[in-house]
Amino acid sequence: MTRISTDIFISGGGVAGLTAAAAFGSAGFSVVCVDPAPPVTEADAAGADLRTTAFLQPAIATLAAAGLWDRLAPHAAALQIMRIVDAGGEGPDPRLTKDFDAAEISDLPFGWNLPNWLLRREMVARLAELPNVDFRPGIGFARMLTRETEALVTLTDGSSLSARLVIAADGRASPVREAVGIGVRTMRYGQKALAFAVSHDLPHTNVSTEVHRSGGPFTLVPLPDRIGKPASAVVWMESGPEVARLAALPTPAFEAEMTARSAGVLGPLTLASRLTQWPIISQIADRMSGPRTALLAEAAHVVPPIGAQGLNMSLADLATLLGLATANRADPGAPAMLDTYHRKRHLEVQARVTGIDLLNRASMAGSPALRDLRARALDLLYSATPVRRTLMKAGLGLR
Repeated sequence: MTRISTDIFISGGGVAGLTAAAAFGSAGFSVVCVDPAPPVTEADAAGADLRTTAFLQPAIATLAAAGLWDRLAPHAAALQIMRIVDAGGEGPDPRLTKDFDAAEISDLPFGWNLPNWLLRREMVARLAELPNVDFRPGIGFARMLTRETEALVTLTDGSSLSARLVIAADGRASPVREAVGIGVRTMRYGQKALAFAVSHDLPHTNVSTEVHRSGGPFTLVPLPDRIGKPASAVVWMESGPEVARLAALPTPAFEAEMTARSAGVLGPLTLASRLTQWPIISQIADRMSGPRTALLAEAAHVVPPIGAQGLNMSLADLATLLGLATANRADPGAPAMLDTYHRKRHLEVQARVTGIDLLNRASMAGSPALRDLRARALDLLYSATPVRRTLMKAGLGLR
């Protein structure tokens, strides 16, 4: 079988991998992207990813350069206000509400929210427009051998290729990361997350709301209206046994519990999709790069879904890597370039993983004393205007 050559090989066809394929392809590199699971691009199809992704301001330039933002913008719901509600008193009612308004630091919203299944649909369509991108769904990475000037990659269908740069965008259990011997540090919380969509009578007015009580945040993120009613995406984090209990409830009982857990901020909530669930961990790779290899997204770092940080960290990885590869177009996988990528990203990633880990542990607080302490800390941080604005800029990744 003839071995083809490509500039960039990407293992992983999730949102991060597809974005990387579109970005490198739009920049003129030849790209092969594989994923063993074909992307599900319809909301009602089996296996559809019903989670949503909020793209924060800095990500839009990367999406636009990849030819993706014009496709995505018509479907996006703006996130103008990030609201934090503390409902940690005796009952699940709001006792403290603080709004972080993007207007304090920018003329633009904090970001824009879209369903993950729709992202895959539009990204796959974009790849089909790029003749220099070869997307192979249903095929995965098997093994590779790195040499001084290339990586020789074998795929699960028995085909092989040579690439100057291999990008691992293949998830928290990355086969590529394992193949190059990069270790990871993992923190477990005993939590799981439920993800689903809801409709409600009260409009969300482009406000993303995190309700904190115990077990983790209950997050409502704006979606476009659904069948004429306001809609939101929900991520509900609780202990593993509690998630199992909730997922087994009949729909009316589940709706009553989720409305109570939401502190009633949008009125009664009606379930508008099936439930999906996944375990919550924090994880960080020991390095962001290896021989002829760059780690991207969850292959490099995993964080709990707080503050829309996960994929936006991944797109910051991509922007850095693409900039370096473009400046080193003659050899985009050169060791010196990959060392620079590691240095530019790893310290920032470590800081964000640590910060989100602390926020998640605070959100899990179960005792009344710890919940009172969390509420006082939120009130103190919000009340100092310079601190509030600094926190908002830091959340966006702005200096």
